[in-house]
Amino acid sequence: MDASKPAKVVKDAVEAATARVAEALTPAIPGAPGSAPPAVDEPTTPHDPLPPKAEQGAPQTRTPTGARTGAPTTANGQQGEFLTTSQGSRLRATDHSLKAGPRGPILLQDHHFREKITHFDHERIPERVVHARGAGAHGVFTGYGTAEAMTRAGFLAKGKQTPVFVRFSTVLGSRGSADTVRDTRGFATKFYTDEGTFDLVGNNIPVFFIQDAIKFPDIIHAGKPHPDREIPQAQSAHDTFWDFVSLHTEAQHHTMWNMSDRGIPRSYRMMEGFGVHTFRLVNAAGETTLVKFHWKPKLGVHSLTWEEAQIAGGVDPDFHRRDLYDAIEAGAFPEWELGVQVFPDTPEETFAGIDLLDPTKLVPEELAAVQPVGKLVLNRTPTNFFAETEQVAFHLGHLPPGIDVTNDPLLQGRLFSYVDTQLTRLGGPNFSQIPINRPHAPVNDMLRDGFHQHAVHAGAAPYRPNSLDGGNPFPAGDAEHAFLDVPVTVAAAPKVRANPASFDDHYSQVRLFWLSMSPVEKEHIIRAYTFELGKCYEQAIKERQLQCLANIDPLLCAEVASGLGLPAPAPTVPLVESTPSPALSQVGQQWPTDGRVVGIVVDPDADLEGAALVRRDLSAAGMLPLIIAPHGGMVGDLTVQRTFATARSVEFDAILLATAPRPAPDALPSRDDKAGSADPGASAVDPRVLLLVEECWRQAKAIGAWGTGARVVRSARVADTPGVVSAGSGAEALAAVTDLLATHRVWERFPAAALA
Repeated sequence: MDASKPAKVVKDAVEAATARVAEALTPAIPGAPGSAPPAVDEPTTPHDPLPPKAEQGAPQTRTPTGARTGAPTTANGQQGEFLTTSQGSRLRATDHSLKAGPRGPILLQDHHFREKITHFDHERIPERVVHARGAGAHGVFTGYGTAEAMTRAGFLAKGKQTPVFVRFSTVLGSRGSADTVRDTRGFATKFYTDEGTFDLVGNNIPVFFIQDAIKFPDIIHAGKPHPDREIPQAQSAHDTFWDFVSLHTEAQHHTMWNMSDRGIPRSYRMMEGFGVHTFRLVNAAGETTLVKFHWKPKLGVHSLTWEEAQIAGGVDPDFHRRDLYDAIEAGAFPEWELGVQVFPDTPEETFAGIDLLDPTKLVPEELAAVQPVGKLVLNRTPTNFFAETEQVAFHLGHLPPGIDVTNDPLLQGRLFSYVDTQLTRLGGPNFSQIPINRPHAPVNDMLRDGFHQHAVHAGAAPYRPNSLDGGNPFPAGDAEHAFLDVPVTVAAAPKVRANPASFDDHYSQVRLFWLSMSPVEKEHIIRAYTFELGKCYEQAIKERQLQCLANIDPLLCAEVASGLGLPAPAPTVPLVESTPSPALSQVGQQWPTDGRVVGIVVDPDADLEGAALVRRDLSAAGMLPLIIAPHGGMVGDLTVQRTFATARSVEFDAILLATAPRPAPDALPSRDDKAGSADPGASAVDPRVLLLVEECWRQAKAIGAWGTGARVVRSARVADTPGVVSAGSGAEALAAVTDLLATHRVWERFPAAALA
């Protein structure tokens, strides 16, 4: 068949993409930008658009009112072989404006120019005021059936599968900020249930900065860049933030979580999620319970070190976004279990003395275990970032029958704010009709018209009751699974601007978190407070925050004060002794190694056969091996993914050394800063490999070597230290490193005896 024919071109592209994904012994390395390799020469034979990449998904093709269309998801994408206007008129060219002669002015009649430029000028919509920097993915949620006694929500039924879209985000930074900043992360999930959309809009921290939504503009204004200079970007290490949280001490609990390792996750795949607020569940009998929602990652909670976060911010500001999409493309689908902490729905709405309506408080899992109710798997990346991730609109008021809200004053304010912000961002009230937001349940809402109305409503009577449309739409009852606003009794009380007295405890749970940390985690918290407060200009703000730390723990305060060169104040409130909660610590457990990235250093003199076997075994174990070599292309039969010039420690969870590579020709200070200032001939090992090993060692990562690779760990002076393995073969080195990977890091390399 003639290769110039369009059908043949598309078929070849599909086969090439399939072959790349299905390659057995050398799995495809994630990151290919398109579904088929490009030709060197510009393609000139017309053909239909190439198919999406194998890992890409898209919103289901639903009508604006929720009906299935039966069309493939590609029906929402571009169509046809030829360039057209937005109205489908085919165009001859798009590189030259219509002019009065080759050197003349552009003519006003150039409708193609005006359409193209006008659309370009209006491509951007306002970014989110908060959570502007985000990444999203499609997936499926499967219910366990364990929540049946608590809620009538159908998507939690045993074996019920519900499509989802999840958006992860940072709070403070703009859309162009780095992924690895110290910040709170959003974890927002849109469940497309057949009883209506459910949006669970949470964070990776179970408590919030403030107790009442009326303060939300204040905390965000304090955390955002200073209004005069628009700096610093995506940081809390500045005066206005610490001014606010040291004056509003209710923020100290959230701040402590943010200063811990939770503030810089290793990956979205290794990040917990929390619904923050207390919700009310209603079962089929009308009985109610109170719950808090939790997302538990299959891979366990894991964080970046401060050095890794700094390196990643420079060499790969898209670190978390790339990690998420590469994992899905590689088939290492991220998984979480959804669980609930369950509490009796009593008039006091408290549990174990903890006010369940206070969003700055958590309930330790040792007091109320998290009960699993379903599993989330993310298995498709977006086809178009703007259409899906940027335009997805979440709202806490998107609730299915069986789930209701409580009187948490922060939650109550969010119920207004989320709808209000979409009116500006998405151009009007019909944002639910954008494909990514369309419900998967029939919609008959009697809402009409407005900007961007895509539905073509029939009938003459969008009101109730009516007779002109035969009475349609009709109200639903319990038999039809109608949503129930739980008739909670509201106690008689005067109108006041006040909080309950139980909201006044701002320190006991912060102290609980501190006491629950391992020694190494406490060291990181001290380091974070010292760094952030050290970036503040005003001494008064530092002193005020030190007083807050004194009210949490004297040792914490003293260590931070020492780093700031300030005296440590005495506590002004009694220190509450709390039983530590092991569930709050990230250290001390073992987790699956799925999706871990392992670098294998080789050169032409390496044990290439052993390296090939190690690569095969890593792939078989669900991990991602990357070959690191002096140059690109091939080393023996091994395809190189990283070179000594391009590799950096932050990319890898562990390093394996199959050789002690001599300095490569480009190991020159003038060619690569990582080569250092020494004469390349003065070192027996390429200095960039030594730097890679030294960084991995400082970052408490596992390091394995065999053969001549053992010379590298000796040259780096890290041999015989915890987590550095010299083995007789690649298989032995891999086995040892795999065991170490299960605990995330080798923290015993850096004992923190003073804080034990």
